[in-house]
Amino acid sequence: MSITHLLFWFLTVLALGSALMVIFSKNPVHSILWLIATFFAISGHYILLNAQFLAIVNIIVYAGAIMVLFLFVVMLMNLNSASIPLKNKWLGFAGVISGGSLLLVLTAALKDTEIMRNDVMMKTGDIGLIHNLGLVLFKDYVLPFEISSVLFLSAMVGAVVIGKKD
Repeated sequence: MSITHLLFWFLTVLALGSALMVIFSKNPVHSILWLIATFFAISGHYILLNAQFLAIVNIIVYAGAIMVLFLFVVMLMNLNSASIPLKNKWLGFAGVISGGSLLLVLTAALKDTEIMRNDVMMKTGDIGLIHNLGLVLFKDYVLPFEISSVLFLSAMVGAVVIGKKD
């Protein structure tokens, strides 16, 4: 067994274990910290698939920005045992239906993976490299890229004008 396979299985166990800890942790702050560990494990899978850009974006956006936002919201809500609502008996039934629906969708999506498995090879090719993304972005899609940058600039100016005091 190669080091890539060992790393894959380590990251898989880490991702599944920390995802389960997100669900079963009683403290919401601990759940958020376990979710950050899950995002790092998923970023490791992206690196194994030669998608460095997705790995970096996943770490910066999800593990960095969004999880810090979740952490601040949970800490500002000041949750304690007195503020937890009573459990509803239909909530468990709705959870089972939702989980079953998700399992059905995942099964339908993964039924053709044996055919496509040969198309994706680890450590070969240059599909996920940032260099190739930059070339495509600035050669083929330069006009939409520039239009979106002007749109973002106008949104920032609009936010400053709206937030400015008279």
